[in-house]
Amino acid sequence: MDEQGPGGYCSGITLAFQQRTTDMSQQLTRREKLRQERLDAYSTYAGALVNYRRCLVHLWFCEHEQPPPEDPEAVRVRSYGLRSNAQEALFRLQMLTDDETLSQAAEDLLADITTVTKAENRAEYEAIRAQTHDGISRLIRAAKQHL
Repeated sequence: MDEQGPGGYCSGITLAFQQRTTDMSQQLTRREKLRQERLDAYSTYAGALVNYRRCLVHLWFCEHEQPPPEDPEAVRVRSYGLRSNAQEALFRLQMLTDDETLSQAAEDLLADITTVTKAENRAEYEAIRAQTHDGISRLIRAAKQHL
């Protein structure tokens, strides 16, 4: 036995277990905080994409079909702000994800959504609209795998 006697040995084991429990608790807290930050970033980005896409759909109708009672230029200006919001949300998503594929898919989807207003006819518009809708859904499903 050591000079501290049997009680010293038990105290050392107890201290080691307490330290290990504390470390595990801190790791769990860090993982949960990261999970919450990712959840917030992913959902914020998806919401920003939906809002930006909705504005571009509206703009397409203003420019190509019987326009709603709103000036297309005002809608275009609004779309610039929504695109900026989406880009900011994208940057946050990219900083929080470890998955390069998810990061690139998120960036590509923003570029795809931007093409909504470039459709020259109704059929092309409908195809891009469906593609971007499905893209947002796919991105959400992929992001869920990283929470």
